[in-house]
Amino acid sequence: MRAHFDPSGTPDGLLAALHALTDEAAIGGLMVLACDANGWQPEQLDPILQACEMPVFGGIFPQVTYQNQNYERGTLLIAFNALPEVACVHGLSDAEADFDERVEAATEHWPEPPEVTTMLVYVDGLSSRISALVEGLFANFGLENNFIGGGAGSLSFQQKPCILTNAGLLADVAVLVRMPIRSLLGVTHGWQPISEPMKVTGAQGNVVMTLDWEPAFDVYKRMVEAHSGQEMHAEDFFSLAKSYPFGMTKLGTEIVVRDPLMVAEGNHLVCVGEVPEGAFLRLLNGTPDSLIAAAKKARELALPEGVGEEAAASYLFIDCISRVLFLGERIADELNAVGPDQPVNGAFTLGEIANTGDAFLEFYNKTSVFSILFD
Repeated sequence: MRAHFDPSGTPDGLLAALHALTDEAAIGGLMVLACDANGWQPEQLDPILQACEMPVFGGIFPQVTYQNQNYERGTLLIAFNALPEVACVHGLSDAEADFDERVEAATEHWPEPPEVTTMLVYVDGLSSRISALVEGLFANFGLENNFIGGGAGSLSFQQKPCILTNAGLLADVAVLVRMPIRSLLGVTHGWQPISEPMKVTGAQGNVVMTLDWEPAFDVYKRMVEAHSGQEMHAEDFFSLAKSYPFGMTKLGTEIVVRDPLMVAEGNHLVCVGEVPEGAFLRLLNGTPDSLIAAAKKARELALPEGVGEEAAASYLFIDCISRVLFLGERIADELNAVGPDQPVNGAFTLGEIANTGDAFLEFYNKTSVFSILFD
């Protein structure tokens, strides 16, 4: 893996960086992690992406990280030596879609898998059926390899083209990338429950309508105000909500965090990722120290003794953008905690995709995914 960062964030800068990487050495596949503030439009990007001779994949995110520094503008390019297999799954908000079938159809042209594989997965983070896609990935591929990825998109929370492929810049899709490389990973979040469980009595996709048969926003507002001592308003919802995610308990895993993004229809809560009716949620809260300690733990989980010394290993860090908003300037402490010996590159996402060992594959929120890739 070779990383190159273009601070300009322009299409011309992307093209120049691509040429620089190609001139250095042959590229098997190219991952592009770009910032939303670059302001890219399909008409600017599509000619560049469609002209790429190697497989290209990635997304546009609120921020990226390059060598332990977070950036709101710029483009991170990561060139892989290994040749990836790439597929695209469309209609990620389609209420009628069977994603077991769609994943199977999208990847049926792939040859037999190599002995060792890692799956990179980037999705439109504002699509409404990401968890269904993740279940489709599990149904088709199981947990024989690691999954690493996350949700692309904008903090404006307006859905727009944000997934990069050889076909161009796309919306409401997932790009699936099978790499013939070994990987290690750790997944943690650092948020703690501060309430009793509440039953989701009304939900559709990623929208929670009622909790314990009361309007969801009314319940959430009451609990957050009681704990924080501050008033919560629908118009300025996320400024306080970023500190109070929900937690879903799932068998054999850490609590799966769900991030409430905004209020809809007066008293519904729109989350990043599905919340099934009948699930039980608890209100969570954390401190900067607990989040930074959790990120450090993710690194420790991924790093058996001696592994990080191998020259071929590179660190890829997928971290939730709301952790940046929560930590503020202390995001530097988190990045230094996960990359003390070797700098990390990656993206700050709208939701994270990873498996926890051989136990579970999940779409997370407000979570740190630290991975080591052996390209």
